[in-house]
Amino acid sequence: MIESILDIRTKDGAMETFVCHPERGGSYPTVLFLMDAPGVREELHDMARRLATVGYFVLLPNLYYRAGRDTKYGPDVLQNGSMEHQRMRAVRTKMTIPPVMDDVAALIAFADRQDAAKKSGPVGVHGYCMSGPYALAAAARYPDRVAAAASFYGTWIVSDAVESPHLTLAKAKGELYISCAEHDDLAPPEMVKELKALFDTSGNPGELEVHPGVHHGFAFPQRWCYDKPAAERHWERLIALYRRRLG
Repeated sequence: MIESILDIRTKDGAMETFVCHPERGGSYPTVLFLMDAPGVREELHDMARRLATVGYFVLLPNLYYRAGRDTKYGPDVLQNGSMEHQRMRAVRTKMTIPPVMDDVAALIAFADRQDAAKKSGPVGVHGYCMSGPYALAAAARYPDRVAAAASFYGTWIVSDAVESPHLTLAKAKGELYISCAEHDDLAPPEMVKELKALFDTSGNPGELEVHPGVHHGFAFPQRWCYDKPAAERHWERLIALYRRRLG
């Protein structure tokens, strides 16, 4: 495995990005792995590595880079009211979709310049938690490049945000996969039901799937709610999607 941490230039600064890909075999399809709210950490690095081992050029950016280099948080970031949680929330609550779409464009442009990535080829984007909406929005913003996009327990996918994914589902040309947890306060059943109706009328060839008995965050190995069968199913769905659409 070849991996590095690089600064990718955007119009707003230097976006620190974890990059990994196989060490043999030529160029690989590009996949953008968008972080959840607690931010970039070794747990996500390991998930990026797992995806890279099956033949992808994976980019995992720190989407909080506009707030500075210290936007990485300790393990108590998940404890409501902790100092790390408060520090993260101060950044998270300022996040909006349009700047992240600029970041997606910068990541794709970077990959197009790399020998290890397939230039100008189809791109995959997937996001967890806060980045689920970003992944779906990217498919709508860049329909001629994003051939596959996946959201895993995405938060507030139906909202009044600019470019809220529920408003743009029909604009995506790529295949979409939306994974929801049965128990999720950030995507309650009524929201998922509304989203499912919109998805069904969008004409997209993908799927919206609700995983029974699991909670928001079920795919993260270090989370209290980690559910191994559901997590492995998430890998199955994601890799199959990328195999179909990216190669």
